[in-house]
Amino acid sequence: MVVISEESSSSSTSTHDHTYDVFLSFRGFDTRHNFTDHLYKTLIETNLKTFLDDEEIETGEDLKPELETAIKASRASVIVLSKNYASSTWCLDELVLILKQHRTSNHIVVPIFYHVEPTDLRKQQSNFGEAMARHKQRMETETNAERRNIWVKKMELWNKALTEVADLKGKSAKGRKETELIEEIVTEIRRRSGVPLKLTLPLLIGMDYDIEFVSSWLRDGSSHAADILTIWGMGGIGKTSLAKYVFRLHGHEFQRSTFIADISSRCAEKSEGLLEMQKQLSGDISRTSSIKVHDESVCTSQIENVLALKKVFLVLDDVDSLKQLDALLGNKGFHPGTKVIITTKDASLTERCELFNPIVQPKHTKHLLEGLDEFGSLNLLSFHAFKCKGPEEGYEELSETLVKYCEGHPLALEVLGRSLRNRDVVEWEDRIERLKEEPDSRIKNVLQMSFDSLPSTDDKELFKHIACFFVGEDRESTEAILKACRIRTVLGIKNLIDRCLLWIGGDNKLMMHQLLQEMGRDVVRQESLEKPWKRSRLWCHEDSFKVLKQKKGTGKIKGLALDMRMLEKDKLFDLKTDALSKMDNLLLLQLNYVQLNGSYKNFPEGLRWLCMHGFPLEYMPPDLQLENLVVLDMSYSRLESFDMSYDTLQRLGKRQKSSGSCSKDKRLLRSLKVLNLSSCERLRSLGGFSEFPALERLLLSYCISLIEVCESIEQCDGLELIDLSYCNKVGKVLRTIGKLKKVKILKLDGCNLGEFPVDMWDDVELPEMLNGNNIGINSQTSSIIVEAIPRALWTFVINLPSSLVCLSLKDNNLTNKSFPKDLSSLSILKELNLDGNCIISLPNCVRSLPRLEKLSIQKCRSLKTLEHPPRTLKELIFGFGDDNKEGKVVFDREMSPIMLTTDRPLRFCIEGMLKVEDMEDVKEEVLRSLGWTNLDFPKIQPTKTGSKVQMTYEFGIFSTVYRGQEIPNWISDRREGSSISFTIPSSPNNLTGFNFCYVFMATKGYICVWDEIKINNITKKRTWIYNFPVYFEATGEDVILLSHWMFGKNEIEDGDQLTISILDNNVFGISKIRECGISLVYDDDDGKNKMEEEDVLGYYKSWNHIIGGDLSPFQTTTPGEYYLHRWHFFGINSIVNYVGMLLCVKLVLMVSTNFGVPTRSNPMDIFIGILCLELSPKTSECSWWGGAPKQYIYKGNIKSKVTKRSIFAGES
Repeated sequence: MVVISEESSSSSTSTHDHTYDVFLSFRGFDTRHNFTDHLYKTLIETNLKTFLDDEEIETGEDLKPELETAIKASRASVIVLSKNYASSTWCLDELVLILKQHRTSNHIVVPIFYHVEPTDLRKQQSNFGEAMARHKQRMETETNAERRNIWVKKMELWNKALTEVADLKGKSAKGRKETELIEEIVTEIRRRSGVPLKLTLPLLIGMDYDIEFVSSWLRDGSSHAADILTIWGMGGIGKTSLAKYVFRLHGHEFQRSTFIADISSRCAEKSEGLLEMQKQLSGDISRTSSIKVHDESVCTSQIENVLALKKVFLVLDDVDSLKQLDALLGNKGFHPGTKVIITTKDASLTERCELFNPIVQPKHTKHLLEGLDEFGSLNLLSFHAFKCKGPEEGYEELSETLVKYCEGHPLALEVLGRSLRNRDVVEWEDRIERLKEEPDSRIKNVLQMSFDSLPSTDDKELFKHIACFFVGEDRESTEAILKACRIRTVLGIKNLIDRCLLWIGGDNKLMMHQLLQEMGRDVVRQESLEKPWKRSRLWCHEDSFKVLKQKKGTGKIKGLALDMRMLEKDKLFDLKTDALSKMDNLLLLQLNYVQLNGSYKNFPEGLRWLCMHGFPLEYMPPDLQLENLVVLDMSYSRLESFDMSYDTLQRLGKRQKSSGSCSKDKRLLRSLKVLNLSSCERLRSLGGFSEFPALERLLLSYCISLIEVCESIEQCDGLELIDLSYCNKVGKVLRTIGKLKKVKILKLDGCNLGEFPVDMWDDVELPEMLNGNNIGINSQTSSIIVEAIPRALWTFVINLPSSLVCLSLKDNNLTNKSFPKDLSSLSILKELNLDGNCIISLPNCVRSLPRLEKLSIQKCRSLKTLEHPPRTLKELIFGFGDDNKEGKVVFDREMSPIMLTTDRPLRFCIEGMLKVEDMEDVKEEVLRSLGWTNLDFPKIQPTKTGSKVQMTYEFGIFSTVYRGQEIPNWISDRREGSSISFTIPSSPNNLTGFNFCYVFMATKGYICVWDEIKINNITKKRTWIYNFPVYFEATGEDVILLSHWMFGKNEIEDGDQLTISILDNNVFGISKIRECGISLVYDDDDGKNKMEEEDVLGYYKSWNHIIGGDLSPFQTTTPGEYYLHRWHFFGINSIVNYVGMLLCVKLVLMVSTNFGVPTRSNPMDIFIGILCLELSPKTSECSWWGGAPKQYIYKGNIKSKVTKRSIFAGES
């Protein structure tokens, strides 16, 4: 019986010349029920139509006719050369015929040396020698002369065939997993035969975006020597799965491709591992027999030669060293069009390899895998736990708990899901409780590979310190602490980030995946499982409390954290200070809300970080020795005064009847760099700054009683940051702060500076005419005095250091009247935050700031205009009030490219760039001048339910989109489809422009059409390409886009031949252009009407960057061609590649579809946010996404997908 694959696909490239894609030649006795059966199933599953002879017993001496026919009708043959292959005359006849087809008709041959060696065939030894000897014996015993002659000829052909097939490049099964070998065989057959992969790929749940990103990158042609994509991420995040999926999906599109798997583990397991992979790579891309060399440098040279001559698709999986990259890629560059994917846990490797030299410099893209969102995580967990898309009834909350625990980590979701399959609720609950105590070993082992690969012990110590104590803490403060602990943090933190063991979140916080943090802590836990006092770090509050209560601390402990609020019991238990006395090497100490009794003189003197939130005393203990302390955090404490000067401590010591332990010449906080007293609501005064001259950061936010800062603060020469946010009584404090010479950052958020309470004027040095010597001032009359003071004198109160680089005045109720009139002293200020104030327009003093680069002016509900910000501005973050329809932004024409971010939908005007307004607000005479007659816009349906039809003006083009089926009747010249050609007729009137309209069908659902209208004046050799993005929720109805183009005689005149076409770039959803039309617009013969039209459209014509104006910034490399896209206003000279731009919109739509979008941040708003972006030409950083890790978009390419948790947070 003959069995063939019945499955085929319309996508198959099989022609009438090839009935089958693959013919399988094998010895049934050896492999029918194992290897060959598995190979056959895989072949048909991947859309390869395969012939397999299922006859168990050979009948007759000659090959069956159907076998001969099948070989000739196949495009390829796989020959499974097993031990008993040569014992079958049929197999030998098949071999002869297959090789004949190979020589005469480009028949593809893939020999598989199944536990045999090529030399066995070539020299006819071992089983092959024995089989051929039996055939020879049979020939010699044949008495029939005719049959004997046939045997002689066959023996000759068989001998030649065995030698020939032994010399072909084949694949050996020796020492290999059969599944990997079969996958490799199928990949090669599919690639060489050109048969596409059947769309039954392995399921990658929640990775649609990543698949699309990599696929788009593969399809993107490039003129560079090569394109390299580095897929990086933490262990188990899905890098290899993604690379394998894309390789199987697109490998057949390349003439040569190879996937080198598990590079790091293969190098670690075998000393010859790298050499073997070099041979595999060279053999796969050159299609020659295995390289017979034993020197890695020689192999590298041979690989370089092949890569320089052939366009290939290469995947290097799990690279962990430069040596591997250098050996497998060399340094001579690739053939144009080559694509290389590298998966790694270390993002820095690729660009440090020898290939990236000044001569080669391939185009390099990085793609960070950050894990799955909640929707994808729940699906993946459910797939493995329940074999369905969602959790079963009764398991919903438990599933959500596990999803939260895994934080999108695919391997963790798979491992835990599989382990809980068919388990009841009680077992699920027990498993979750156990995870709180100890991580799953399978997950931990994968994650720990990145930790083990860290290049130094120093980096490992750094990782453990952060995992135990500093996740979520400020990066700069943490670096200062750990530097003082003799940890090299600058390079160390970079190494951790490169290996995805750490990332920097919003507000410069150190962030770490929860599973990585657990792994790091478990590494410390393994130091002593049963005796926590023998570990180097104690972060578990129960363990820390036990050690302190029992006074078991030892010199081994480097760090200890205890928060009494986290204990289930013993919350009110008092601890003794001498519990710390034996911890001689303690560097890091956190004692939050701990009641300590006893003398502080035995406190560890080597502390670098001391955090004591909720400290119960009213003052600092006089006997506390903190000479080496770098960061002191006393937030939320009951302190009323903070003064560590000698006199103060002596006075406190006498009050305590203690001699104290400080000397007059000894500075108790001489190393202190960060002092955090935030939310100390009783704190009234701060002094003794001479005791900590190294201070760099002073944090006093929410110290609502603070009224005095000692002038000794001037002795802190290195003080750079002061945070006084939400301190209500900063009047006198600001007088002192204003005298500082080197402060760079000052935060005064929420200090009510716009209201100027009376107590802010206490002791203010008023001009002589208002001095108390001349006017009697008391608490009752001071408010009257304040009202009498001219506004120009308010700068006496708001006295700011001239050294400021960054100033934040958020939420201060500042109005244009109460705003300081003079900021000229801030000559080096670069960043200014005015969010949440009551200003109507940009204050004049802000315009005069000579070096301002970043201005934020969001959530100002009264803001109406933003006119002429400083020309030095590089980034503007703004938003008009909800009820403001006339919001206008005006820039000077000399402005450099600027980054714009808005938190509101487009319904404002960026003067000279972009104007968007509701159609109902457009003057009727403007519509009449455009020729938009007989259109009742108030009744026309918008594309989005609940919204309004809007008109957009840019580049001299007016555009609108609305629902409708018919092009307006006054557009007479129409064509079916997406293009129209015509000649401008002669007319006595002046041509002022034309209206172009098209109607398209849109399927139901969210749709984004990034259409481009291309107008080609063939006569004048001018081309304008206008990109107008359209995004809406389609109802299935047709949609109309109507645009008016203003032209002058220099652009278009009588007799010009024009072609207009729509370039369809729809991103999400399906649209089809049904019809388009054109209508010319002329001025009126009546001079009065002509003047009226000029007045009506004069404002629009006055803009600089319009057709007929200056379009030089938008000119492409093609002479006479202009690409009109609003992103060009914001710092991009050309957008060549749309991949990232389109994916960015697609991602937003996917997010809104999968997770639902809050009504305050609907998909349209997010999309508009994208359109308002400017991409910084220097850093290529897109700031509006917010969240962490930072996301990047550059030159139209998305560098990494956005973090879902930050999109809808209302952030810039």
